[in-house]
Amino acid sequence: QVQLRESGGGLVQPGGSLRLSCEASVRTFATDGMGWFRQAPGKEREFVAAIRWNGVSTYYSNSVNGRFTISRDNAGNTMYLQMNSLNPEDTAVYSCPADSQYSTFLDHNAPDYWGQGTQVTVSS
Repeated sequence: QVQLRESGGGLVQPGGSLRLSCEASVRTFATDGMGWFRQAPGKEREFVAAIRWNGVSTYYSNSVNGRFTISRDNAGNTMYLQMNSLNPEDTAVYSCPADSQYSTFLDHNAPDYWGQGTQVTVSS
């Protein structure tokens, strides 16, 4: 069983930046792929970004590409999402899922393991 814990959410002004972190309880095959999803009130959950365990392969949604950067540490247990040029449309609960296969994210399937989420609010 993989446990995931997000942190780093908060309130930020439009145009500002925020960095989210996601810590996995273990680095096993179960976390070959990790990523970020978000869900705004009244909207469906939306894919944001994904990264493979080696940190080389990354994948972004069109809505955040060029503004957000996903990365993970060398041990592979902690993942980050650097968010720049934030706008109110980025307001949502951000969750970090993990899966034994990175391709799960590329195929737009639901990953196996999920964190509780962290709130990001972009407002002046």
